[in-house]
Amino acid sequence: MRALCILAAGLALSGCSPQVQDAFAREAARSVVTRVVVERFPGLPVEPAIDCVIDNATAAQIRALASDAALGPTPATAEVVGQIITKPETINCLGTRGLPVLLQQAG
Repeated sequence: MRALCILAAGLALSGCSPQVQDAFAREAARSVVTRVVVERFPGLPVEPAIDCVIDNATAAQIRALASDAALGPTPATAEVVGQIITKPETINCLGTRGLPVLLQQAG
């Protein structure tokens, strides 16, 4: 049923502008990235980590993650998130956005 709803939403979006489609895909990707970050990277501050992953994902990675949002994370989802997290720009982002949150939690 959930997959059918996602399919219907995708068909409805086909007439939307590229910006609206991108925003929808990013939001769908966020939902699945959240689950992967919480499960696989429990020490990371969730919101900054999700932002860093989404901000540093390619368009193809966003589409792949968004498509996984319908049925939930798979091993392929975790692999894509892992690829994004290990990019130098994502690591820099995590250091800039995530480290202050970690330090606040420790203090």
